Amino acid sequence: MFSRDNWDEILEALSANWFRTVLTAFGVLWGIFILVILLAAGKGLENGVKQGFGGMATNSMFMWTQVTSKPYKGLPKGRRYNFKIDDVAAIKREVPNMRFVSPRNQLGGFGGGNNVTRGLNTGAFNVYGDYPEIIQQEPMDITSGRFINYSDINDKRKVAVIGEGVRTTLYEPGEEVLGSYIKVSGVNFMVIGTYKKKGNNGNAEENQKQIYVPFTAFSQAFNMGNNVGWMAITAQDGSSITNLKGDVIEVIKTRHSIHPEDDRAVGNFDLFEEFNKINGLFVALKGVAYFVGILVLLSGIIGISNIMLIVVKERTNEIGVRRALGATPWAIRGQILMESIFLTIISGMAGIVLATGVIALVNKALSGMDTSEMMFLNPSVNLGVVITALAILIISGLLAGLIPAQNAIKIKPVDALRTE
Repeated sequence: MFSRDNWDEILEALSANWFRTVLTAFGVLWGIFILVILLAAGKGLENGVKQGFGGMATNSMFMWTQVTSKPYKGLPKGRRYNFKIDDVAAIKREVPNMRFVSPRNQLGGFGGGNNVTRGLNTGAFNVYGDYPEIIQQEPMDITSGRFINYSDINDKRKVAVIGEGVRTTLYEPGEEVLGSYIKVSGVNFMVIGTYKKKGNNGNAEENQKQIYVPFTAFSQAFNMGNNVGWMAITAQDGSSITNLKGDVIEVIKTRHSIHPEDDRAVGNFDLFEEFNKINGLFVALKGVAYFVGILVLLSGIIGISNIMLIVVKERTNEIGVRRALGATPWAIRGQILMESIFLTIISGMAGIVLATGVIALVNKALSGMDTSEMMFLNPSVNLGVVITALAILIISGLLAGLIPAQNAIKIKPVDALRTE
């Protein structure tokens, strides 16, 4: 559509006053640079926060018992109760789309005393009685040995999987761990594996100082009977635990004679709901990034539009001659629009290249650091963002050249030729 002469004319027009052109183009360059950097920074923050979940099954909830707040069926207000192991089967049976329902018991806790010993070494650790499914709800890397399995559950084996933090506290460097024994509140457990927790949630070091033993062995060793301290419940993919939470709680209320309107008796934490709030925050941040970036870009576009108005004014005689020689209004308009789009795209692409370079430098710096406990990780933009930026540039170039192009075709050939 445009010959080489047209492109030569575009380059000549833009290079006639190159300093003015560069200053004008910088506004677009800076706008697209800010847009890409803001989006990359938002993605880096999102990656860091999601790393904190450590691959945890986010479609999950945690549930525990609390004191009843309403009397019901002759039972008083303020009554305490315990989950039972049969509640697990009831939830799986009566609530559809359950993936995991894991009963859990626990020794230790925040501020607890020393409860684990090995020889002369002692430590205060959280000790959990769990089923094998918990490793899929709270993923961890098994660094040696294995995790607990259903043979351990069925045989009530007194075995334990310890974190790397426990290993550091109770064992000498290089000392063999597998097959050794630790004593938990006076009961011996054989170590069958070690793990390292994934993610960072502000307690990365503490997460490595936990001990997992079979639920049945825990109940037998510490006289828990069929009581369950709390549960970790995960829904099937495609089903929201938030939507199923009411049904789960209803099963518990029915089985333990709790008033249907007693909302305090069953404590719960909906991880899926909190995860969705975080996702909503990052969607909002992305919207803010686009809003701010486009506003900055708009200021550059206004600059280009002003310069094109000046260019049209300077080329009044030329436009008059071209009109006198038979150039159509569309030809004049197209020439001005092409100059505007060309300047916008070149400056915008320079901004994208500059932003990409900055992002690459940041990623290179992060690659030499331990990012396991950082809330910022791998800032990046995907191909969709680049395509969106290019679309914004093309539209911006059209808008920037529209008014100058309209002014150009309004010039009458006779008036243009008279202009000095």
